[in-house]
Amino acid sequence: MQQSAVPELAHTHTRPIHWIATATAVACVVALSSVFQPGPATAAQAGPPPAPPAPVTAAAPATTDVDFPIECGPVKALVLKKASGDLDGDGRPETVAVVHCDAPMGTPPDGVYVLTRAAGTTAPRVVATLVDPKDRRTVTALSVHDGTVLADYLGYSSADVPSCCPDVKESAEWQWKDQAFVRSAQAGAHSV
Repeated sequence: MQQSAVPELAHTHTRPIHWIATATAVACVVALSSVFQPGPATAAQAGPPPAPPAPVTAAAPATTDVDFPIECGPVKALVLKKASGDLDGDGRPETVAVVHCDAPMGTPPDGVYVLTRAAGTTAPRVVATLVDPKDRRTVTALSVHDGTVLADYLGYSSADVPSCCPDVKESAEWQWKDQAFVRSAQAGAHSV
């Protein structure tokens, strides 16, 4: 065996004191890194500008506490159906409500009313009557799609038909045109 020309160095052999010193140094580095944190980043990232915030949408008018133009005598007006949507293109939704008197017997006729809320106010108000209760109609379906009010209802072929037994089924559409709700030409009444 050949002897090394360089004498052995003391630090080339690990001893327990070396492990303790290494562990102490690592612990100090970890402890000091939690104390000395870098400041917040200030450079702006390149890329597209942030998207604009979503537009605030107004809530459709509620049907509670509305004075509907329907004569109910001692009983209250009852909202049966409602649908909402922007009917006049102003960005604020309107509510369409089917209302009749809460009669204890029979089937009272329905009225269909459009409610809106003027900008800056909270109280809804009736701005249009699409179906008058005097026309003796019973609305079976109501919806709003793309600014159009759609309704299906039952009616009567003549004044001689008893109120209990509607004999005609009709559909109608209304759209806001020239500052008024215009009813489209109906496809024709069908017998029930």
